[in-house]
Amino acid sequence: MGIVLRFFQSIGEFIATTVKNFMWQDVVDIAIVAIIIYYVLKFIRDTRAAQLLKGIILIVILFQLAQGFNLEATSYILNSTLEFGILAVIIVFQPELRTLLERIGRSGNGKTIPFFAADKKQSNAEVSENISSIVDAVSDMSATKTGALIVLERTTKLGEVINTGTKVDAAIVSDVITNIFYPKAPLHDGAVIIRDGRIMAAGCFLPLSTKKLDNDLGTRHRAGIGVSEISDAVVILVSEETGIISVAKEGQLQRRLTPDALRVLLTKELGTDEVKRMDFSNLWKGRSKE
Repeated sequence: MGIVLRFFQSIGEFIATTVKNFMWQDVVDIAIVAIIIYYVLKFIRDTRAAQLLKGIILIVILFQLAQGFNLEATSYILNSTLEFGILAVIIVFQPELRTLLERIGRSGNGKTIPFFAADKKQSNAEVSENISSIVDAVSDMSATKTGALIVLERTTKLGEVINTGTKVDAAIVSDVITNIFYPKAPLHDGAVIIRDGRIMAAGCFLPLSTKKLDNDLGTRHRAGIGVSEISDAVVILVSEETGIISVAKEGQLQRRLTPDALRVLLTKELGTDEVKRMDFSNLWKGRSKE
């Protein structure tokens, strides 16, 4: 009984000492740490890192128990595992770490922190014209069930993706896009990358998402979701089996969009002013899916 009483007395003394010496800097410190922990846990929740975290916690618990019972050999092995495990984590989870750092580099509204501002600015009229050409091409390919994968680059540069394909550097014209994805064309299997109002490259290879997808979604959709996970790009997909139009953004997939819904979505995402506040939630038939 005395041991229990001393235990609670020690806790009370610790709390009293902490409160007495508490300063406003401590509030800021705790808030920052809490925010960091929250976003790290939120990020790893739906990735392979979630299973890794469970394993690390288990090893740490075993290590503490081994030290508590003076198990020197076990403590040495577990300690070595933790030391070399950090390097292994960096190597194995390089894609996830890269995604996390890229998200940190973007502010809450999805815009890149402006260390560099060399992006070509387009007028609303130019953006609207380009969107119309893209929507016309996608509508035609949807009607003919022609598979397509179009990546609209925004602030996150995709130079390494562009280098995997064939440089085009052409104006955005619906006929050019449909010709690229014509089934017998040499570049129809890859992705088209659009940057600053120009078709920069075609036949590009994209990183594949590791998410679990519906059975009716193939490699094209996995690639579209994959590049949207590592960048702020807007990705348009057309299924060659069903002709369904989809859009991937920030790792999420919106399916069964109509051409009108696609037009409004692209206008909203790419920044023209006239439809910034439009409600387009009812313009497509499907719902968002991971």
